Amino acid sequence: MALNLGDAVVKYVVRAKIEVAGVVEKPDIIGAIFGQTEGLFSPEYDLRELQDKGRIGRITVEVKQSDSKTVGEIIIPSNL
Repeated sequence: MALNLGDAVVKYVVRAKIEVAGVVEKPDIIGAIFGQTEGLFSPEYDLRELQDKGRIGRITVEVKQSDSKTVGEIIIPSNL
């Protein structure tokens, strides 16, 4: 069953909840995702290449900051 996510149809949606002690901005979280997964998977599963090939969609991050704490959700649409 495919999901309709905006104007794209995807098979899967990866959702991850995050909680960080401190204030963290969206670009830092996305950069950390790419940085921490680099070399973790085989080259055929490199996130940048998968995005270029359209196998995974745009990584979105929704965050809220309060009391020097950041909580949020990472959403990654995928056709793998």
